[in-house]
Amino acid sequence: MKKIVIIWFGLVLFAWALGIASEKDFEIQGKKLISQKPSFIMSLPSEFRLIHFSSRANPSEGSLTRAYYFVKAKEKDVQEMLIVEIADRTNPQAGPITTPALKPFTEKRMYLKDRMKRGEFRGNYLIQLMAWNPDAPSLQPVVRKGIMIPSGWALQGQFLFVYQGENAVFIRYTKNVNSFGLKISEEGKDWERESISGNEKKAYETFQKTFMEMIDSIQIKNP
Repeated sequence: MKKIVIIWFGLVLFAWALGIASEKDFEIQGKKLISQKPSFIMSLPSEFRLIHFSSRANPSEGSLTRAYYFVKAKEKDVQEMLIVEIADRTNPQAGPITTPALKPFTEKRMYLKDRMKRGEFRGNYLIQLMAWNPDAPSLQPVVRKGIMIPSGWALQGQFLFVYQGENAVFIRYTKNVNSFGLKISEEGKDWERESISGNEKKAYETFQKTFMEMIDSIQIKNP
């Protein structure tokens, strides 16, 4: 029994140390995101605060995934959210990290999908309208912190890139459509690609400009 307790305590201590080390590998200073592994920096549209960090091992893939949740809230309602997931290859014998293609939730509503190329740096991005669902499993780390996620439409930008086959970075920036200061329609048909106009189009174009500035600001630091 004593040996089991000691082993259990050692595992807890290891997990705690891993969490502390991982959080130091990635941080936000003001409106600047700084990652040490892989090494890159990115400018942000707002000041966010870290509310959740987690890590999970993927033995079958030979990797470890770190997830960071950041929010900007007004009172306790989320206005903007930034989720960054970084996969680190942990098994040198495993093949290079690969990623799936980004796909919109539906092709009916307004979205933009393309690749970004700058020198040797390559990435895929997707901008789309989505329904913010506070009951979604992926958002429970935010809800459990007592932060309210309003039901309704949000605009989301996704960016995915692989760094030298050793790391994959997945960035998701989401903004509540009601935070643009415009009267926005709650009807999905008003966001369809062929008919979007008025304030919905203004909000989409503003978000697109903001998100493109974010990913254009990424600076990769080679080892």
